[in-house]
Amino acid sequence: MKTHLLSAALIALALPAMAEGTVDTSSWNQGGGEQDEALTLTPNHEHGIEVYEVCSACHQLNGWGLTDGTFPQIAGQHFNVIIKQLADIRALNRDNPTMYPFALPSEIGGSQSITDVAAYIEKLPMNPENGVGEGTDLEHGEALYKENCVRCHGEEGEGNNEKYYPRIQGQHYNYLVRQYQWIKEGKRRNANPDMVQQIQTFTDKDTKAVLDYVSRLKPPADMLAAPDWVNPDFDW
Repeated sequence: MKTHLLSAALIALALPAMAEGTVDTSSWNQGGGEQDEALTLTPNHEHGIEVYEVCSACHQLNGWGLTDGTFPQIAGQHFNVIIKQLADIRALNRDNPTMYPFALPSEIGGSQSITDVAAYIEKLPMNPENGVGEGTDLEHGEALYKENCVRCHGEEGEGNNEKYYPRIQGQHYNYLVRQYQWIKEGKRRNANPDMVQQIQTFTDKDTKAVLDYVSRLKPPADMLAAPDWVNPDFDW
């Protein structure tokens, strides 16, 4: 897998940004194709480790991404959510020109690889110190979250595996801001259209407040890594 990293990175740099377009509500969780197939397969842990070597180039060996939000934390994300997002990127239902060449079957394999790496990522312990916002308007952020976000993302940002709602607790603040803006503008075409519609009236103040609050929602203690944890599957 490591031999493909340089070629994939060069493709990513050369690949033009895909059209932002408008919100395509037909692409939200339609299933079919690789998504449906991957959901039925039995995960292979050892192969998941091998596939994750490609992912680790950006998301880090621990799956924590970067606290500046350049790359998201994916450790602990729901199995179904990872499968959906990978399948959508490969089918061009979600524009991600940076990740796209890394996610190609020629780099990581077919549907079985999606299953394997999703199962592996889901079990990675999460970063206990993710990137957060300024913390200056958390009361307003909490009120907005409880009024607008709980129904899908849960009281603690835990999401819902069966309904494909992502875990957003423990996610880096700057990444949340970027994805939120792309969803609002229609750039993230596989976003839930209900969310796209719901956040249109949010001001910049609302956005910063609610995402700052979200960034401070913590996963359960048993999902967090110990301070000195290192991934035993890789030679650090």
